[in-house]
Amino acid sequence: MNLADMLCYADISELKKIADTYDCASTSHSKNELIQTILATVQRRDVIESRIREISGNDLRFLNSLVFENRTVYSLEELKARALDKSAQPTQSAQTIQSIQSNPVQPTKPGTSGAPNPATRRKPRSRKAKEEEQKPPPGPEENARLSISRFKSFGWLFNGVSQTTRSLFQVPEDIKTRLCDVLEKRYKENLIYTDEPLAYRDERSLLAEDAVHFLRFVRNNTVPLTTEGVMYKRQISQALEQLAVVESLPTRGGWRFGYGRHFRDYPDRFSLLYDFVYYEGLIAEQTEGGLTLTQAGFDVAAGLVKPDPASLYRFWMRLYKSPIPNLAALVQWIGRLSSQWVTVDSLRETLQPLIRSYYYDTAADIFEQRILRMLMHLGVLRWGETELGLQVVKATTQGRALVSGHPLAFEDELPHGAGENKLRNR
Repeated sequence: MNLADMLCYADISELKKIADTYDCASTSHSKNELIQTILATVQRRDVIESRIREISGNDLRFLNSLVFENRTVYSLEELKARALDKSAQPTQSAQTIQSIQSNPVQPTKPGTSGAPNPATRRKPRSRKAKEEEQKPPPGPEENARLSISRFKSFGWLFNGVSQTTRSLFQVPEDIKTRLCDVLEKRYKENLIYTDEPLAYRDERSLLAEDAVHFLRFVRNNTVPLTTEGVMYKRQISQALEQLAVVESLPTRGGWRFGYGRHFRDYPDRFSLLYDFVYYEGLIAEQTEGGLTLTQAGFDVAAGLVKPDPASLYRFWMRLYKSPIPNLAALVQWIGRLSSQWVTVDSLRETLQPLIRSYYYDTAADIFEQRILRMLMHLGVLRWGETELGLQVVKATTQGRALVSGHPLAFEDELPHGAGENKLRNR
């Protein structure tokens, strides 16, 4: 349904709230005239541009979680899950440090007690001042509700129109399209496009081919596992030698978790490849027998069945979505904004506000290491370097087809435990 349809079903109080938000002047008491006034204002590009410039970073992430989905209705709980800004909440240790810095303990002089000096005792505060000081800032749940309420007052969210969908929420289709257009124009203004670099990496179907090479390695070799179900370093190195893309083993001393079952022990690309063949049921981890192929794995290793690059792409999206909640929207924007060669720096600066840091992964690290480089491994992006040393990327034809043809719902991710989230230091 479009905005005009939803306004017709909205009650007069909701219409007045939207009109007040946009300062729509209407001297008539006619509902139809009020609707026409709202339509004439809300659909204007300059009005939408102004509203987007004013919203907070969290509201911008919330908006991006809605504009690319094909679904038509959302429950309140689903909207709250999207609007929650967990990154805004300091950790317990951060809160403790902040409290100590704000209220340092003053040392007492020798021979004096810790009792306050009557001469320096503060004057009693009024009840109003105490209430204002004691009133805590809005928590994440309240902030989420405020975001939803703001979007309703903007005319971007409406309650369902039927008795069964009255408690659900909808986004007008034409507003969704206009919001995408305005955001795309805004983002492109900050991008730096270049000519084609002299050399670039294009991995296309290499990851799918390397899945076959790894399965053949397992078929042809004995691959023992540690008590934690991890391959030994010697076997990891031997397996990596069979693959088209060279990777080094993770260095000791770093924190690696959240992006796969054995992400702590395996390099980024190999970790994804390993988890893919595991969840596809192509390998089995045996306590005594080590790593072995299933019958389906033997068929792929023999060339009877080929891994699907689209399945690999979708698996990566589901695996990485837990640490990167807005991954689906980010990938859509990368596909749209990199139809030409664009610098990595300008693309990162443009889209980084949509990313929350994840423990020790900064937003910049997540964008370049977890998203752009993995999209290159998946064949979605080419990666090159200009004569001036600038890193540049461009979406491949296969990549644009994968991104546009395989949208992922916000709630669609692998079962809990697929991404190892334990804080384990190497």
